[in-house]
Amino acid sequence: MARLPILVAPHPVLKRKAQPVAEVDACVAKLMDDMVETMYDAKGIGLAAPQVGVLDRVIVIDVHEKDEPANPIRMANPEIVWSSEEKAICEEGCLSIPEQYAEVTRPKQVRVRYLDEKNQTQEMEADGLLATCIQHEIDHLNGVLFVDYLSMLKRNMLLKKVQKLQKATA
Repeated sequence: MARLPILVAPHPVLKRKAQPVAEVDACVAKLMDDMVETMYDAKGIGLAAPQVGVLDRVIVIDVHEKDEPANPIRMANPEIVWSSEEKAICEEGCLSIPEQYAEVTRPKQVRVRYLDEKNQTQEMEADGLLATCIQHEIDHLNGVLFVDYLSMLKRNMLLKKVQKLQKATA
């Protein structure tokens, strides 16, 4: 497995739409494994392929509690097939927008269909943090960042902070 570099906003790849994978073959499965390692190394709970410069519809998620064993979920071509009318507000952050957080309103529950790491079609219902994370990562596949849900003023403030952080660490 390999740790991959994570792109930081405003990198143009983050605004592009990812393409479906034909199947989860050995190459896609390796990408998933590398993404899981990268996500854990960055102390994240989700990662989408565009965040590592790959425009494939692949995401990985793990929202396990600290006292629980790791439980990564690997998804190719994830598609929300149902979402609740009830909404939830969750403070979100993003590995591509480091150290910045904001409240985002999303459906409280979702049902997602996807291909797993064995190329099997799966369907999962999720609520709470898992539902939020799935929606956040699928947004990445569509070129949408969590800051796109904010007012232009708040979005610009957060992105300027990211640029200052990047310059300070360069």
